[in-house]
Amino acid sequence: MSENESAASAAAMEQGEASTPADSNAEEITYHAVEKEGVVTAIWEMQGRKHLRTIDPRSRQGQDILRLYTTEHHEESGSGEATS
Repeated sequence: MSENESAASAAAMEQGEASTPADSNAEEITYHAVEKEGVVTAIWEMQGRKHLRTIDPRSRQGQDILRLYTTEHHEESGSGEATS
């Protein structure tokens, strides 16, 4: 898979959901990790279906976004496990 949704980052620059589809300024900002051979090569900042910018995953902001996602991902997978 070349593109992986990394987060809807509630704590990082989320603006909330749109009340009407025509109001693109109120659409939620999401982040998508672009992976190549298992390595994140870019992070896309999206507002709805509109690409706002590309963030370098090695930058401070890119590392913060990835750290937030991996923290949330580990919490979700750890708390949802069932033993049999």
